[in-house]
Amino acid sequence: MSGRALRFDDRALRFLIVGAGLGWSVAFPVIALFHQLELYGDGAMFSYAVAVRDVWAFHWHNISGRTSVFLLTLLPAEALVRITGNPWAGIIAYGLLFYLSPLMGLAVTYASDRSPGRIIFVYACGSTALLCPLIFGFPTEMWLAHAIFWPALALSHYAKPTSAGTLLVFAAWLLLAFTHEGALVLLLVIAATLTPRGLSSATFVRAAINLTIIVTLAAAAKLALPPDDYYADAFSRAALHFFDLEIFKVGLVLVLLTAVIGYGAMLISLSIWLPRGACIFALGLLLGLLSIYLLRFDHSIHASSRYYLRTALVIATPLLGALAAITAMAREGIVLNRPARLRHALISPRDGTLCALVSIFLVVNLIHAIETGKFVASWMDYRDAIAGLAMGSKSDPALGDPRFVSAERISPTLAPLSWFSTIPYLSIILSNFSPNRLVIDPAGNYFWLSCGTATRNKDAELAVPVQTRELVRVYSCLHR
Repeated sequence: MSGRALRFDDRALRFLIVGAGLGWSVAFPVIALFHQLELYGDGAMFSYAVAVRDVWAFHWHNISGRTSVFLLTLLPAEALVRITGNPWAGIIAYGLLFYLSPLMGLAVTYASDRSPGRIIFVYACGSTALLCPLIFGFPTEMWLAHAIFWPALALSHYAKPTSAGTLLVFAAWLLLAFTHEGALVLLLVIAATLTPRGLSSATFVRAAINLTIIVTLAAAAKLALPPDDYYADAFSRAALHFFDLEIFKVGLVLVLLTAVIGYGAMLISLSIWLPRGACIFALGLLLGLLSIYLLRFDHSIHASSRYYLRTALVIATPLLGALAAITAMAREGIVLNRPARLRHALISPRDGTLCALVSIFLVVNLIHAIETGKFVASWMDYRDAIAGLAMGSKSDPALGDPRFVSAERISPTLAPLSWFSTIPYLSIILSNFSPNRLVIDPAGNYFWLSCGTATRNKDAELAVPVQTRELVRVYSCLHR
């Protein structure tokens, strides 16, 4: 096989990566809206806040560093509720805007990318296919950060040094910076990828100025809009564990690592005896072993752990972005010395590389598809179980009110789907905002609303029944 056929952007591999990235990006909003995944995890509370038109007061004033998510998804959804008077219209709009963001990000990346062969767009598709399924379903703000990172990277390298180009880059950087605190890492990496173009180049100077302004704005936002004392303490604890390695000790990560390492070991072993067909035989053997494991031994559900794997995006996204930028600049003939040689060594090593890359990419995406299917099926069962409790007559007055019922009444097999702090809001929405019982997790130790906020919302004129908002007030005032 010729050296040219082994290039990373080989036509077949390129089509596979782009097709997978676009395929997942289309599938995300379709799957999410059909199965109401906008209600999963924290999404239940966000959706309820949209329904009662109080998103900023309920939570977002506590996280000024993530205002982009509020402006791009929640605020338009809340405005739709205000216009139509229909809470469901806002919830569906929120889910659509949130889960459509990867597809929109890829579209803007394609339009902005002027690299040879649109290599940044190709990497963006690969990143979407490899990373986004890890967290799909849980509404972490890193979902939007990933979507905005790739057009921001393309614009930073290829937007013209005009006033319009400068404004476009600044807008992309500003939106990215205010998706999540971890986005600062992404911005620093984008700036670093511009250094080979020259520290005095228009692109790097533009990036340095943007970074200075944005860091100043982010600090000012934290000072002007500090979180409540209750949330500040929780935020500090969460920040301390953001890069905890324990996060990666979940079934899906272990399966992915085992599959990749196992494939490599089988490929090396088979290459000794079957040098021409080792790649295909190794892939077939791996698929066989994987099928046995999934059918006979695997009982895990990658559900609540999706939230914690947002850390993987903070780590892997900038690495892929840096590799994309290095590859693009190498194609442009910019002298990169060691980085260029390293890129060549890693991506064009020897015969069989293309087949191995395709095999690994296919296996990872197959595992993602299987895990997504398992998650969605379990979520549907969990959703039905919570709705059944909310509309039933059973109650647990020991939780603080005879109108409360314990979430522990559902099957223990659905425990991986539980997100204790938002179960009450999920039970309200699933009962079409008229629950007989508010479903409560007795083990819950985080409570979103203060008594004052819940009381003020209960007294407002809204489409959501006042009796339902009274339940939320009682629940909130029992704890905060």
